[in-house]
Amino acid sequence: MVARADDQAHMRQAIDLAREAQAHDDVPIGALVVVDGEVVATGHNRREVDHDPTAHAELLAIRAAATARGSWRLDDATLYVTLEPCHMCAGAIVLARIPRVVFGATDPKAGAAGSLDDLLDDPRLNHRVDVTSGVLADECGDLLRAFFRARRGRRAGRSSDPAGAGDADRA
Repeated sequence: MVARADDQAHMRQAIDLAREAQAHDDVPIGALVVVDGEVVATGHNRREVDHDPTAHAELLAIRAAATARGSWRLDDATLYVTLEPCHMCAGAIVLARIPRVVFGATDPKAGAAGSLDDLLDDPRLNHRVDVTSGVLADECGDLLRAFFRARRGRRAGRSSDPAGAGDADRA
């Protein structure tokens, strides 16, 4: 699907949310749910701070949107996220009946919206999602690359740790 006029503005908001995740040493991914041009919910990765493997930006934004709207059906919403959704998040998107997803950077290792798999357009499922990819992809990708480069640098500094504590923060 083709990008819309407001997609870049909303993706910039998602990038700001990703920076909030980075501030507490989580993978910098941000997401927001928009209905009729208005942001109804936001989320950023909180796996590290919440000690929760499911605390992905998309899931947190979807949960908050469902609560705010008083319905699990988000069939008039657009989800913006800085990184291509994984299988878990793509499943939640389908279950929430979100009709449109806009993402920035692709994820060739775990992306389920066209890279590794395409769960959002699987004809076996009862809902398909229009996907717009690559919106501010360079900015989204640069943020992620810088985060992991810094993380690798911190690990390299601890490589002489005989107890292996340098391995404790693997993503």
